[in-house]
Amino acid sequence: MQNFGMSMLWFWVCYIIVTLVGMLHTIFNICVLHMKSMKDGPGMGEGYEKTKPWHPLYNIILFTLFGWLYMSGLANPTITEALITGAIWAGICIVFDLFGWVVIKHPWSLTFKGFYVDYQPWITLIYLAIFLGPVIGFAFCLI
Repeated sequence: MQNFGMSMLWFWVCYIIVTLVGMLHTIFNICVLHMKSMKDGPGMGEGYEKTKPWHPLYNIILFTLFGWLYMSGLANPTITEALITGAIWAGICIVFDLFGWVVIKHPWSLTFKGFYVDYQPWITLIYLAIFLGPVIGFAFCLI
């Protein structure tokens, strides 16, 4: 049986961690590897651009871990619950990202085109990873 409160706890903790990992990777590229930042060039800068291929990897690892933590906490987890949880998590991300990375303007925000067109295939792979996180986590519960 689903536990929506725990699902949301694990989801938001993971979302915050994966976002921080991506930001820290960008900062590392700029400060340690001396890549160009947003202020040094067009778009988000070389430091961010070089992190893009890593974003799906952060997401599949972390959302699988947190999906496993959630699914293993259920009395009798099922594949149906894992699929529903994955759909809810991906759906929340899609809506939240629209506001958090496009609509609300801040130094790291992107345009609609920048986030949904120029960020391909990475954003699609990220949402797929988030959806699959609880499903793969459920598979680990079977081991």
